[in-house]
Amino acid sequence: MYICFVEYHIEEQFVLTYREWIAEKLSEESGVKLYEGTDQPHLFVEVWEAADEAAAAAIKEERCSERSSWFHMADWVRGGAPKIHAWTFKPVHVQV
Repeated sequence: MYICFVEYHIEEQFVLTYREWIAEKLSEESGVKLYEGTDQPHLFVEVWEAADEAAAAAIKEERCSERSSWFHMADWVRGGAPKIHAWTFKPVHVQV
């Protein structure tokens, strides 16, 4: 399993709006979990599960696309869309 990791900081004045919006988005999606920083309030991380690297890349592309329904929240991010960071991670197989 791969994951797509999306990170951003919501500006203070938009936190309530964001929380209402994200609750609706998450009810429409499966395979994604949302976390908030404990050391940095309003720093959010989405962890999207993907079956393989291609699926993770597709999630990343959709999540960051200006045409995506998710792009609306970029207006609430400190620094706007350029400050929405997304990465793909793959499993590490270590022999012990």
